[in-house]
Amino acid sequence: MNNQNNASSGYAAAVKPTRTDRGMEYKIFARVTHRMKSVDETDRASFPELAKAVAENSRLWAALAEDLMSEENKLSDEMKGQLISLAMFVARHTHAVLSGRESVEPLIDINTSIMRGLRGNGGSKSVEAAA
Repeated sequence: MNNQNNASSGYAAAVKPTRTDRGMEYKIFARVTHRMKSVDETDRASFPELAKAVAENSRLWAALAEDLMSEENKLSDEMKGQLISLAMFVARHTHAVLSGRESVEPLIDINTSIMRGLRGNGGSKSVEAAA
């Protein structure tokens, strides 16, 4: 019995949970979104953290847009167009946030909507729990 338990323990350690692409994308969006939410944009001393958070979000959206333009991407042309349009908005709005003209909230709202879509169930899991 002890050898069987040892063997089971050994195999259990070797088996890792498999993450789907959507699950990985959700986790990345959740981490970036949580970081933007955690910064008090009204506190001038927090500006460096806000800048890092929105820059990370901008890099995420740039990478997404690049992937959407690749021939290997299997999304419909309509969905690709909508997401690329969002990526362009994120780039413009990021500049407005960094210049102090706009709030970070629309970026958080967009990411939260994307996360709901990735979950496919209306987004029952909170951003904080996923980060």
